[in-house]
Amino acid sequence: MRRDILHPGASSLKYEIREIVAAARRIEELGRDITWENIGDPINKGEVPPQWIRDVVSDLVHEPSSWGYCDTQGVPEVRAFLADEVNARGGVQITPDDLLFFNGLGDAIAKVYGFLRREARILGPSPAYSTHSSAEAAHSGYEHLTYELLPESGWLPDLDDIRQKARYNDSIAGILLLSPDNPTGAVYPRELLEEIAAIAREHDLFVIADEIYVNIVYNGDPPLHMSQWIGDVPGIAMRGVSKEYPWPGARCGWLEILNRQHDAVFDRYVDSLLAAKRLEVSSTTLPQMSIPRIMGDDRYPAHLDRRRAMFARRADELMDAFEGCTDVLVNKPGGAFYFTVMFRDGVLNGHQTLPIDDPAVRGEVEGLVDGVAPDKRFVYYLMGATGIIVVPLSGFQSSHFGFRATLLEADDEKRRWIFATLRRSIEQYVASGRVEVGE
Repeated sequence: MRRDILHPGASSLKYEIREIVAAARRIEELGRDITWENIGDPINKGEVPPQWIRDVVSDLVHEPSSWGYCDTQGVPEVRAFLADEVNARGGVQITPDDLLFFNGLGDAIAKVYGFLRREARILGPSPAYSTHSSAEAAHSGYEHLTYELLPESGWLPDLDDIRQKARYNDSIAGILLLSPDNPTGAVYPRELLEEIAAIAREHDLFVIADEIYVNIVYNGDPPLHMSQWIGDVPGIAMRGVSKEYPWPGARCGWLEILNRQHDAVFDRYVDSLLAAKRLEVSSTTLPQMSIPRIMGDDRYPAHLDRRRAMFARRADELMDAFEGCTDVLVNKPGGAFYFTVMFRDGVLNGHQTLPIDDPAVRGEVEGLVDGVAPDKRFVYYLMGATGIIVVPLSGFQSSHFGFRATLLEADDEKRRWIFATLRRSIEQYVASGRVEVGE
């Protein structure tokens, strides 16, 4: 073409969580049974929402208004319900006009970063969740700016790293955090969150908190929302129903805008997000209408408690399965439904393999591993040898090597097989390299 039409940030649009699927499909076509541990879809892994939640959704189908457009910001009654929910927590108080619905948080994330001034950067965690890091890098045209999560401290943020980067990089306009975190399952204590807010206050920044897993906390602490710890700092909390009902297919997420009146620039930025939504008419109506009826139901707290207890048991199973596995670090997740396995320094040497009986599958894997990151090499061999699909930690813009998997498998026997097979494969893979180097 006579002009280059490619956006300068296009090369940053990477999503390893689903990119690994293309390789897995080729392995599957060769006859290998595949176990999908790469994506956080509870429904795909066998969880069935309670009958009463399905009944609420079923009843809504018969209401004609659920089939139509709704207000650009969202259904007014739903926004009023959610504003009351926020205000009942204490902390920052909002109105229904401080809520804005999107077609899932992927849509919200694209708008939040896409309508920032290009020179304005958001400092996010590493390991990073790919949707955030790719969108931030794409909007700026540069690599995503990150602060470190510390594996030896349970994957909690390095506050000194945040503080130094906020102080010395004046392009940083905001700080992103995920608590509970994806991919690590870490849950941040209140004092740490308040310290991040204090850093933002000192340097005149805003904060983004992805709270999609906020009600899936099982470390013994209650859920903690941004409105409860942000103080007077401008902030955006991201919420949704996909992981909580769970209903990932609903594509229904929303933003809670906090303290917009405290900063004129932030206020105008929020107006730009609303203006962008007006171009699209509205977001999904029926899932929005379900929110007061489901979240306001007396059975909903028990539903959340049941799921917390379920994931707590699975986290215990995970730690039992990896007890004494010295080649990796596995921190017990306290929220969300992911866990991260990190190879210890010096464990990977690029010579390791796993036995793959099928020559066609082995040939496919050997064609995939040339020049890839060390943890991705393990992921490909794991795929070929066992059929288990996990996501390499290097795909989360991390300097540490490892992988992310889930606690989602609903079949108890299969879940135990997954955990045991992951451990056995790690030990076998690491040992294979020691043998070759010794030879």
